[in-house]
Amino acid sequence: MAELVVSRSGPIAGNPGQPMLRRIATLLAPYRWWLLLVALAVIVAAALTAVSPFLTRAVFDDALFPIQPDGSTGQPDLPLLYWLVAGLVTIPLVSALIGVGQTYLTNRVGNAAMAELRVALFEHLQKMELAFFTSTKTGDIQSRLANDVSGVRNVLTSTAASILANVVTVMAAFVAMVLLSWQLTIISLILMPVFMVIQLKVGARRRQLQRRTQENLSEMTAITEESLGVSGVLLAKVFRRSELEVVRYRRANRRQTRLQLKQAMTGQTFFSIVSTFFALTPAIVYLVAGLLMNGGTLIGGQVLTAGTIIAYTTLQARLQQPLVGLMRVTMDVQTSFALFARLFEYLDLEPAISDAPHAQPLVGVRGTVELKDVWFRYPAPRSLAVAAATPEAAEEAARQAARRQRRASRYGREYRTLEVPGVSTLDGVDGQVAPDVPVDGATLVVVPPDGRHGEDLDGDGRIGDDERWTLSGVSLTVQPGQLAAIVGPSGSGKTTLTYLIPRLHEVTKGAVMIDGRDVRDVTLDSLADAVGMVTQEPYLFHGTITENLRYARPDATDAEIVEACRAANIHDRIMSFADGYETITGERGFRLSGGEKQRLAIARVLIKDPRILILDEATSALDTATERLVQEALERAMADRTTFAIAHRLSTIMNADIIFGIADGRLIEQGTHAELLAKGGLYARLYEEQFGGGTVEARCDDAVLFRDGTTLQHRLGPPKADMPA
Repeated sequence: MAELVVSRSGPIAGNPGQPMLRRIATLLAPYRWWLLLVALAVIVAAALTAVSPFLTRAVFDDALFPIQPDGSTGQPDLPLLYWLVAGLVTIPLVSALIGVGQTYLTNRVGNAAMAELRVALFEHLQKMELAFFTSTKTGDIQSRLANDVSGVRNVLTSTAASILANVVTVMAAFVAMVLLSWQLTIISLILMPVFMVIQLKVGARRRQLQRRTQENLSEMTAITEESLGVSGVLLAKVFRRSELEVVRYRRANRRQTRLQLKQAMTGQTFFSIVSTFFALTPAIVYLVAGLLMNGGTLIGGQVLTAGTIIAYTTLQARLQQPLVGLMRVTMDVQTSFALFARLFEYLDLEPAISDAPHAQPLVGVRGTVELKDVWFRYPAPRSLAVAAATPEAAEEAARQAARRQRRASRYGREYRTLEVPGVSTLDGVDGQVAPDVPVDGATLVVVPPDGRHGEDLDGDGRIGDDERWTLSGVSLTVQPGQLAAIVGPSGSGKTTLTYLIPRLHEVTKGAVMIDGRDVRDVTLDSLADAVGMVTQEPYLFHGTITENLRYARPDATDAEIVEACRAANIHDRIMSFADGYETITGERGFRLSGGEKQRLAIARVLIKDPRILILDEATSALDTATERLVQEALERAMADRTTFAIAHRLSTIMNADIIFGIADGRLIEQGTHAELLAKGGLYARLYEEQFGGGTVEARCDDAVLFRDGTTLQHRLGPPKADMPA
């Protein structure tokens, strides 16, 4: 079956601030001709349905009991009866065939539109900045892509067509009822305005329940993703917390069951009343017709025959189902607005990092990297209320955020909140933090008077995490082909600094330059081509080794892949596997050892062949033999590239061309290994801690290597920094 291909000139779902129905119409606009064909089929089917009561009246009044000129009842007119019965048989057959075609068209259009929406949402999320994903649960994203889109698809493939069919049927039936007897029509539909008002209120309630149901479903998806992933299962088994995870899931599932029951039962009493009213209406019509008839005529002069009454009640019975169905699907549409709103929330988020309008490709990269007075603070977590275009939408998003916070506590692991004595407070002078004094064993965080470590941006009297400077006034330059090492305590901002180079984060102030060009003035694609990374925990997706390696460059030849693996010291190990390069790595590469994953990551970056290379603790947590293999691979990878190497093991970066010392987000020293030792600063202290004043050659996780060639193996874990030599 051929796929529907459409083209768009603007956003897939309109723009923020537009009414919901208009945004949905924009989503479906490319399919308007198909929808027009569906509408035509519905109108024809409804028109045929409206004709049947008139044929029924003709059967009684003209064919079975024809009235003679003298007022008596004559013999049945069989030829006319044959034609009328043929018409009554043909109409449902034709309607059924039209219904099949209509169902095909609606399902094709609905599924095509939802497939396009799902891809657009996925593509949009791919453009979001790294900070968005560090503050958003993966399960929530997955739920919106899967559950919410599927719910919307069901609305478009069944509900939309049902609305159209029911509307046309009701309108046709109403016109036919008025033509048969406008007096009886008034009596039959006198309570409809009341029903419509009640239906709107019930629909609003179901819309609220639908949103809460989907949010709870997102939470269940998040629990599943978190607890049943390889890492989650491993953690639960090691700490024997499997039962706790089951309790969390059971609690969320119980709430999901209650919400679905509430949603299913909301409005059922109302629909029972409506159905009862329509069921009693024929009896009321018979009674009123008898009371109002005066010699065979109604008040107003209309002649009321037995055929008219039978046709009218038949039509009325046929009106009941589409009218009640219309009320139901109208509420379903109101409910679906909650699903559309959740999807549009993500689509309306603007990526914080994107190509500037004047951005140009970065070509002919030499590899000069310069940071000019760089300041950086992590942005506050994205609030969906920011994406809301109207005050009402913003207020609703704020309420949802508060509900998500309460739900996070409800579905948490029920641990008591940690209370730390001593709280940092502002002294009210220029937004600064009080002096550094001990309070009940704790020390207050100090913010210097120049405000470089944080700013009270929201005026709440405290310096939040998103108000602290992670990097403060960092300026440095690395020349092409140089190996630049970055050292410092954990949490000092080393990794953050390197993430600014490929624009995984955006500088708050200052500039990052490559070959004299601000990275904000070049395209993200060309910047990604120029910069490669090997992280402390390399990510391998579930697939073959070849698939993971080709991810760097799909057009890489087999010879290039093998050459890269040889350079990364992993080729021989791969060939020792039964399936060689077609070996399945497992989720996150769990079927491979840490050293094997690390060397595959190095091979992958070699295949990419970037001019700038970032190594973030690439040899951490490796044993001595594996570290040697990885280090040899890294030395090959660093050849003729500008390299930034973050390392806690100073033995891996002693030969660096330049070493930068970072502490508390500041660049406090720089120089070569010998120069920094002579200064006696941060690097010298770290060197003293690791190498015992020169008697230790290197400290590894499994051994200490001394200058005299002796090796001290240890079994209980890595050596402490102050371990005597």
